[in-house]
Amino acid sequence: MNAMDERLRRWRLVLGGDAAETTGVSLGGRDAAMDGALGALYGKGEKGGGRSGDRSAGLGASAPSVARWLGDIRTYFPSSVVQVMQRDAIERIGLSALLLEPEMLEAVEADVHLVGTLLSLNRAMPETTRETARAVVRKVVEELEKRLSTRTRASVTGALDRSARISRPRHRDIDWDRTIRANLKNYLPEYGTVVPERLIGYGHAAQSVKKDVILCIDQSGSMAASVVYASVFGAVLASMRSISTRLVVFDTAVVDLTEQLDDPVDVLFGTQLGGGTDINRALAYCQSQITRPTDTVVVLISDLYEGGIRDEMLKRVAAMKASGTQFVTLLALSDEGAPAYDHAHAEALAALGAPAFACTPDLFPDVMAAAIERRPLPIPDMAVRQ
Repeated sequence: MNAMDERLRRWRLVLGGDAAETTGVSLGGRDAAMDGALGALYGKGEKGGGRSGDRSAGLGASAPSVARWLGDIRTYFPSSVVQVMQRDAIERIGLSALLLEPEMLEAVEADVHLVGTLLSLNRAMPETTRETARAVVRKVVEELEKRLSTRTRASVTGALDRSARISRPRHRDIDWDRTIRANLKNYLPEYGTVVPERLIGYGHAAQSVKKDVILCIDQSGSMAASVVYASVFGAVLASMRSISTRLVVFDTAVVDLTEQLDDPVDVLFGTQLGGGTDINRALAYCQSQITRPTDTVVVLISDLYEGGIRDEMLKRVAAMKASGTQFVTLLALSDEGAPAYDHAHAEALAALGAPAFACTPDLFPDVMAAAIERRPLPIPDMAVRQ
């Protein structure tokens, strides 16, 4: 097939049968099956889709036809495309309702967005579906832990070691590399040696808790992916002896899920996505848990649409920072970038020295390392700064 024929074939698949008759391309075999799968979701007459001339096929709302369709798209399309089509199906045909059936869950391609949808259905989920749903969520969580844990532990451990350096170390604790570099001005060429005026060493970061981390997570519906990632990171941090990790989720109420941190799946099923938002109440609780302000990092993950008392929220942030607590504001913790958020609140926080920005999961270990070391955060260019 030459390049022109391939372009026409692709356009035929994109446009569908009726709209693409002028391409002169007929489909057969695998291409016809792909076209049928696309037409079932994006065809005329389905919710949210269809201009005159669009595809006329449809999935309807029956579980058997949707299950067959889910199997078809996994056969004909790569995983990344399958996940997009599944998300479109949730919006266009009400697939979320069918996800309450175990056989449907077994057919879908699991990803972070699917986990978010399942968590939003948690309260409506029948017992017959719950174990299957937990298995789907666990599969995604384990994949995320495998991807994120090694780098997170390495970055945070390195930051703890560097922040624990002491200036009067015992001989066995001396960091000779940094000590020599810090004293190069005292090099004596006639003796071929450096005379150190200042010794730099390491404290024993691994022997005791050196930092307290509080993850404060908005569980409103728009924050679903952030809740998933934050729960995984919380479990990773909680597994490190040198960090005391607390995980708090909130809407208009506040729930402390720290006791479930050994299993992020339990954390996720302890959330209730949706509802209002009271950031001030959540920060009041977090503030009450701080016992060592200068050794504490508070990470607020929220789109900042505050339903509580705005001025009190800002006063709490200012008070925590004044006490020496490191305060980090993330508009999202996901791969999608910044969501819709309250720009006025973001600017107010930035004015307090707590710039708000969206953070990808791959950047989060660097953000935590910088906060632990009390150095400037690696803030993306699009962040809200003062």
